[in-house]
Amino acid sequence: MLRASPLATLTVLGLLCAAQAACAHEYAPMIRAKKYAEVERATGIRLGTEPHNADALVARVDLILSQAQDSRYDDAVTLAEQCISAHPQQSECHEALGNALGAKAKSSGIVSAIGYASRIRDAFQKAVALDPGNLDARFSLLQYYLQAPGIVGGGKDHAQELVAQTARLHGSAARLMQARLDLADGAYAKAEAAALSLPTLGSQSLLDSQKELLIRLGSKYVQDKQYADSQRVFEALASRFADSEWGPYGLARTLQEQGKAREAIALFEKALTIEPVAHIHYRMAQCWQALSDKSKAVAAYEKALDFKPALNKKQRADAQDQLRNLKG
Repeated sequence: MLRASPLATLTVLGLLCAAQAACAHEYAPMIRAKKYAEVERATGIRLGTEPHNADALVARVDLILSQAQDSRYDDAVTLAEQCISAHPQQSECHEALGNALGAKAKSSGIVSAIGYASRIRDAFQKAVALDPGNLDARFSLLQYYLQAPGIVGGGKDHAQELVAQTARLHGSAARLMQARLDLADGAYAKAEAAALSLPTLGSQSLLDSQKELLIRLGSKYVQDKQYADSQRVFEALASRFADSEWGPYGLARTLQEQGKAREAIALFEKALTIEPVAHIHYRMAQCWQALSDKSKAVAAYEKALDFKPALNKKQRADAQDQLRNLKG
């Protein structure tokens, strides 16, 4: 991950907020299992008889964000607003709005993102105020404070205050939050110790945050070329979260960055068996290209470009350039 300017980080904010979507509703297990068509049908039936059902409205927002359907982010915002209108005191409705606006901000560019910033912050703050036990909203609000510049209400002082408030309610959540601050401050060893100190059993909110912290930490180690450290973190991630592609993917990226393309490919392939996504095909294409296997590189780049959800703009442009060069 490249170091970004304070304003540019707002475009990242949408992804971070969306990743923290609570999914605290009856449709959550199906969304986690990626049974998207089933959720679409089930919520459609429910909303047909109960147009203002909060669980169904929030699930529809989560469904759009989970599939990164950027053409439907406006729909996600509208659904969240409908939920708030019908249930103004329901924390999850406000959290859904923060997630939807965050995703929209990410896809809209820096200038537009700034315009959404205060609404994102206010939505998460309201969600926490209405339900102090909503840990997903707390983690999302923390990430806002860490990513957004002070001009739109971000800053580490706000983040530290939120950690202190959380400590009075939930010690494990507060430790993970403090680890996020430690990571932001470059105290990697402290962040890693905190991430690995928590048990592998607990609330889904804590497990999601623990996994995200390990992903961030391992990725930071890769960026800083601390490959022994990234290997250790991604091995821990693979052990604790065997159902996540990020363990083998992170190990593959560690190898790829060291020029070990062939070894990396085997781990990328393992990651694909867990969760086939565009960026893994993209990284595999790079490895095949490094090994001078033109046909396999072309095939992998084409898969990456055809996959949904799509590559980010930078990777997509590069994949298109590489294909043109490979095809001559």
